[in-house]
Amino acid sequence: MFISSKNTRVWLAAVCSALIVTGCGGGDGDGSGATTDANAGNQQTQSESELELIIANFNLNTDPTANRTIPDINDPLPQLGKKLFFSKSLSGDQDVACASCHHPTLGGADALSLPVGVNAVQPEVMGQGRVDGDELPDVPRNSPTVFNVALWDTSLFWDSRVESLGKEAGQNGAGSGISTPDSGFGVADSNAGNNLVTAQARFPVTSVEEMKDTTFESSETNESIRDHLAARIGDFGEGFGELATNQWLTEFQTAFNSSAGASTLITFDNIALALGEYQRSMVFVNSPWQDYLEGDLEALSDAAIEGALLFFTATSEGGAGCVNCHSGTLFSDGQQHTVGFPQIGPGQGVGDDDDFGCELITGDSDDRYRYRTPSLLNVAATAPYGHAGAYATLDDVLRHYNNPRGTVDDFFDNDELCDLPQFVNVTVCNRLYSDARGNSFSALNKLRDEQNDGTSLFNNTNINGNERAQLEAFLNALTDPCVLDRDCLSPWIADEVSDNPDDNVLIAQDQFGDPL
Repeated sequence: MFISSKNTRVWLAAVCSALIVTGCGGGDGDGSGATTDANAGNQQTQSESELELIIANFNLNTDPTANRTIPDINDPLPQLGKKLFFSKSLSGDQDVACASCHHPTLGGADALSLPVGVNAVQPEVMGQGRVDGDELPDVPRNSPTVFNVALWDTSLFWDSRVESLGKEAGQNGAGSGISTPDSGFGVADSNAGNNLVTAQARFPVTSVEEMKDTTFESSETNESIRDHLAARIGDFGEGFGELATNQWLTEFQTAFNSSAGASTLITFDNIALALGEYQRSMVFVNSPWQDYLEGDLEALSDAAIEGALLFFTATSEGGAGCVNCHSGTLFSDGQQHTVGFPQIGPGQGVGDDDDFGCELITGDSDDRYRYRTPSLLNVAATAPYGHAGAYATLDDVLRHYNNPRGTVDDFFDNDELCDLPQFVNVTVCNRLYSDARGNSFSALNKLRDEQNDGTSLFNNTNINGNERAQLEAFLNALTDPCVLDRDCLSPWIADEVSDNPDDNVLIAQDQFGDPL
């Protein structure tokens, strides 16, 4: 769902001009979005007409949830999933919950460049102020939002390591096999569960940095780690007595409408299923953009409309070409691309703080430095940006797409790592990650080669500051107001009394001690 014609914007303008007699309007804008007072109204009318044609001709007004089964947060299984998602009992040393890195009030993530999983100095603190015992984060990639995970049909994680083999539209991975790290790339995992989100829920608990830690089930398999956690939650076998308070059996019996005993009912398959259904219930798509598509022509500002035209117009025609990768109602093609964002942090296990991206999963060197295209739904609430969270603002991201090499150069020349809130107070910040510049330019060199041989969908945008502001206005219009409203999000946030079957619920707070 993207505009491929090099003459699209010209064609739209011509069609619009031809429709002047029916009220399309004219205008003498210079392309920057600026107009004189005399023709401002006509220019806006022309822009609206151009956008209307884009919407109609490229079928952009499809409901993102159409033909999908989305769980209701009030149903028993998502309710159980919420309790599990906020319980620290699913971590090896019981000091971190799934919600520690994916909290609803923090955009479904953690508002950090790089997550702090186990061994946080203050386990209840989230966002700025959450620090690891040795100051530096150990988790190598930015926390993706869990919002709208029910809308993905291709893969999950930055490197697509949980992937639908058939990628059937509207199925969330349920239409065919799913490959995972347990089965290997391209091989269906028989234990993956019935959708991508259930499959994904099986892995954070096995990560040493995220939830497991080094002292729990040391040197054991993923299967044994999960079995131990299920036994802990079920209060049987090797997990017997590990929780001083344990009312989980009643919770599982209610959710699954079963009278079965703990060893039968409390399996990790059922834990993952409940976690997945809770996450799949977090669908937030009622944005101003969606309102506009549904007929509310006042939902978008003039700047946002101009930004939309830039977004959906090819760079060869003066647009930004964002839709090349951020296509469809999810605003992601679900594919992997090289974009050359700065590499900071410990990387993903290849030495020298580097991160080879999807190559680590596929084994194909062509996939080095490629990452899955993130969705732009609710993007205003999910900063910082990039696989390593190096860019703090949308403006930083847009500047990168204008001039990636110059922007990355500036990032390191100006020690912008040390301007990121997570690193401001880190001792000798400017000496961290000494290979980061070289690694980042290795990715940029690969991007240049892909652009030269025509395999890249990334073309430098060459837009001016006013156009960047218009694009940002459009991107802000992709955010559902609910995700910015704590009261609206409250059904997805665990309560200290009613959602606490083990006295181990995470009640998150900010760095000042205020509840999230």
